[in-house]
Amino acid sequence: MRFLFSFAPLLLSVVLLQLSSGGVGPLDAVSGLAQGFTRAEIGLLGSAHFVGFFVGCWWAPRLMGSVGHARAFAGFTAMGAIGLIAHMLWVAPLPWAVMRMATGLSIAGSYTVIEAWMNARIDNNTRARAMGGYRIVDMGGSLCAQLLIGVLEPAHYISYNILAITCCAAILPLALTRTPQPETPGAPRLRPLLAWHRSPLAVAGVIVAGITSAAFRMVGPIYGQEVGLETGQLAWFLAAFVLGGALAQLPVGWLADRYDRRWVLIWLSVAAIVSCAVTALSAGLGITAIFLAAGLFGLTTFPIFSVAAAHANDFASSPERVELSAALMFFYAVGAIASPLGASHLIEQFGPGALFSMIAVGHGVLIVFGIARHRSRPTVEDRTPYTYTPRTSFSMGRLFGKLRDRS
Repeated sequence: MRFLFSFAPLLLSVVLLQLSSGGVGPLDAVSGLAQGFTRAEIGLLGSAHFVGFFVGCWWAPRLMGSVGHARAFAGFTAMGAIGLIAHMLWVAPLPWAVMRMATGLSIAGSYTVIEAWMNARIDNNTRARAMGGYRIVDMGGSLCAQLLIGVLEPAHYISYNILAITCCAAILPLALTRTPQPETPGAPRLRPLLAWHRSPLAVAGVIVAGITSAAFRMVGPIYGQEVGLETGQLAWFLAAFVLGGALAQLPVGWLADRYDRRWVLIWLSVAAIVSCAVTALSAGLGITAIFLAAGLFGLTTFPIFSVAAAHANDFASSPERVELSAALMFFYAVGAIASPLGASHLIEQFGPGALFSMIAVGHGVLIVFGIARHRSRPTVEDRTPYTYTPRTSFSMGRLFGKLRDRS
């Protein structure tokens, strides 16, 4: 317990960052609808967030090397706060897209600093406990962030100010800690082809994971309003997705450690297609059915990134894990950048059910590709342990690489 308390400042910053960055996505969606934005324009905001996220992942390690952890963290959180506060100063889709790039850059950069700081303070004896606490706090913060939309008034400056204050508050735990700054690790090289060479199926898996998660988180509020959910109910709809994903980690991890991970990915995608159909059909069955369907959707889709990452690491050597993590995050960002804009266009043209049709098609492609890859080569017998992998920065491989080596 004392060990976890020593990480309290870092974990508190994680919670505050999740509340501010996780709350702005659904708030922007309902605020944009209130301001008369088209669905395609709201989708653009979600795509812009992940453009900023990708830039932040790439730039943050280099900025840390120039100015240090604390200054880099303060700079990134300031960018996020500015992007939040500026929302109600210039209400228009393109300016909001630029502001969302700032918040995406902020979250990626801030998490990179936190993860680098954590990595410098743990060893092999404490790594599992530290990562367990980090995952719980990250998932819990994400769950609470979805619920904020139920108490924040759409398109109101006070709502964005509350998120900005929360973002600024994330600076305090690290700024006031007496722990000295660690040495800055080298920035991982971005080599996307490394992931493709190690596992083409893992690349396809993380792209589909990016398409699925980004579309639901960023465009899900549009779907919810289209099927008759009120703003407070939207919060529980989005939270059910995150809760379903959290509940899936243990059973999916058990399966991924005992069976061929290619088949685990394939059957998860089969289940995802079923959950897409169930979620789309639940629209006329009442609020409870919609919430349960969202939980089922999270249960079947949320673990795909972690299973794909574990499968890629099965074919990688220990020195490659940091660069492999960065490469997988690159492909996740590719899917996440494209999907909100594409999903919003489809909803505008064909109605709310088109969101889940698009996601189902992505998983259908993953099934076909997974079967083809299963026939192309045998799996490895000595596999790395499955672990839930947060999608927060290119540096995640440093935190989880040694944990994977402990089989």
